[in-house]
This record gives sequence, C-alpha cells and structure tokens, in this order.
Amino acid sequence: MSLRVEQSLSQLLHEALISLRTLGKRSILALLGIVIGSSSVVALINIGHNAAVDAAMIFKDMGTDTLIAQFPPKGSSNVPMRAQLDLNAVRRAVPGIAHIGALSLFSGPIVFHGRTTNANLVGSTPGIQAAMRLAIREGRFLSSFDANETFGVIGDQLAQALSAPGDPLQLGDRVRINDYLFLIVGILHDQPRAMLMPVQANESLFIPAEGMRRIYASPQISNVIIRAVQGQDMERIAKDAAAALQAQLSDHDVNITVPQQMIDGMTRQSRTFAYLLLALGAISLVGGGVGVMNVMLMNVSERRREIGIRMALGARQRDIRNLFLLEAVTLTAVGALCGAVLGMTAAWLYAWLSGWAFALAAAALPLGVGSTLLVGLFFGIYPAVSASRLQPVEALRDE
Repeated sequence: MSLRVEQSLSQLLHEALISLRTLGKRSILALLGIVIGSSSVVALINIGHNAAVDAAMIFKDMGTDTLIAQFPPKGSSNVPMRAQLDLNAVRRAVPGIAHIGALSLFSGPIVFHGRTTNANLVGSTPGIQAAMRLAIREGRFLSSFDANETFGVIGDQLAQALSAPGDPLQLGDRVRINDYLFLIVGILHDQPRAMLMPVQANESLFIPAEGMRRIYASPQISNVIIRAVQGQDMERIAKDAAAALQAQLSDHDVNITVPQQMIDGMTRQSRTFAYLLLALGAISLVGGGVGVMNVMLMNVSERRREIGIRMALGARQRDIRNLFLLEAVTLTAVGALCGAVLGMTAAWLYAWLSGWAFALAAAALPLGVGSTLLVGLFFGIYPAVSASRLQPVEALRDE
C-alpha cells in the first residue's frame, strides 16, 4: 500500500514538473514573482534584525549596569554647579553601587613637541576608571594620592594624534596645557564608542579633578558615572542615587539616565520596524502568488481536454485537484528556495555595505520559505478545485 502511494506521489510530481516545463515563459514569469517575494521577506527580516543588533550595540557598549547623572539648574537659577561632591556618602546611602566617579569637562589645545591638537580635558576622580570601564594599555590610572599632582592619563586616539613618525608620545612624556606640563602616567587602550557617555575616552586627557583649577578658573562637575553590582534593580538604584545626590544640591536638579530603559525602548522600536518590513515583503509575496494563480488558471484552460480524458479513464476529482495543487506548490517551492538564497545574499551585501556585523535572524528562513509555500498553496487551491469540477463530457468537447 505504501509503495503504491509513493509511486503515485512520485508520478504526480513527475507530471507536475513536465507540465510546468511546457508552460514555458509564463511559468518562468510566475517563478520570478515568487522568487522576488520570497527573497524580499528573507532579506527584509534579516536587514531589520541586523539594524536592531547594530543599534542596540551602541548602547550596550557602555553596559546596562551603568547610570549617568546630570545636574541641570533649577528653574532660572544661574548658580554654578559645585566643583566637588561627597561620592562616598552616595555609595554608603545606596546599597548596590560598585563604583562611582565624577567628571569635570573642558576642551582646549594640548601641545607635545611643538605639535598641537584640541582634546577633551577631563577632571576625574579615581573611581571613574572602573565606572567607565577604562582599560589601561601602559602605566596606571590616577589615584587619590595624585590629587595635587600634574599627572595625566591619555586616550589612545589622542596619543596617536600627538605622535609623529620616529617621535611617538610615550609613557613618561610631558604634554603642555596652558602654562602647565602634565606627566603622562598612563595610556588607555582603544575604547569602544559609547553613545550615552558624556565623553569619549579615546579623545580625552584625564587629569585629577583638583587639578582642573590650573587650566580652568571655575571647574564644575558635569556628570557622575555610577556602575552597579551585577543583578541589581537599576530603577531602584537610579532613584536612590538621585535622592542621595539631590541632598547635596540645592540649586540643581539630578537627572539620571538608565541605559537599560533606552535599550528596551530600542528593542520595541526595532520590533515594530521589523513588522513593517515583514509587511512590505508579504505584499510583494502576495503579488507573486497572484502570478501563480494566473498561470495555473491558464494551465487549466489549456488542458481541459486532458482533464476530460483523465476523468473518462477513471481519475477522481481529488486526483485532478491534487495534480494541479501539486503543480502550484512545486512552482512555489522552487521559487521559495531560490528566493531564500537570493534574500540571504542581499541581506549580507546590505550589512557589508552598511558596515554592520551580519547575523542571521532565526525567523528569516522559516518565515520566508514557510510563508511562500503557504501563499502558493492558497493561490493554487482555486485553479485546482476549478479543474476538478469540470465535467468529463464538456471537457472532451474542447479542441
């Protein structure tokens, strides 16, 4: 019994392929529509996925356990921000804080052996290294014992900008800012860009916060960076840290940015974007399905006499229906496979041109191929049923 079923199925498939081949250009045009629709679904799902991954990485580089506090003035107050805060009091008041540091920002020219470049001058407390995840390539970072010293830790790109062939900036060299020479005690590794960080470490010179008065008459704390212990409730820590910082300030508010909130928002936005792209691909796929139905209706019209002969020889309605339905599904399956390959290639090429790291979306191939087969099945039902309902006598009269 199973052997007879297998033979019947293989015979139907063989006849379906022969029939599609005899359709010639019409079959190729319908196949092209399915390929375009299937490749659109696969490519757009992957492009949306890669765009979401790339956007999320911008925020994840700084760590989801990091908080950034800013201090806008209250109302119309013009009182300058304080130059120092009791960060140890904040850490004691908020359980779950692993590292905390403050930044005072200024920009200006740095001179080394007659070469000048503009840079970010960052007055920092010792805890800022761990809070910002700054990795040292050579030397060390600033400590609490360096408060009154003219020491500096320089970013990788800034060090390269001040270097020249045969005269690189090295550990132990001195750079000039205004009338002061700062000894380079550390050089940072190249740091990944973090969009939410108030300063890019690669382009900065870190000096002791107390030393900012040497280059800027009225330094002010611009940001406090907080890094929490892993597994903490970041919403709670942000709320408690804001309260602890606000207790030290009377003329400024405390606004704390929680990166995880932005990542979650970005994920929701990316999901909506992916649904939109999927809808666009589905529209293209439906167009291909209409082409399949058109080809199959033409096929039925041209084979009415053949259908009548089959029925006269004992073929049942379901045999005729299955034959034409299998032809539609076979045509769609070939288009789905070709479209999947073309869609993956297009998605990879788009990612390469955009400078993204290509990642295969788990749903791309199942959705692309599966939806294409369903479309072929749906649009093939009507022609198949129409063929099965033909009366043998009427079909045999056709010339």
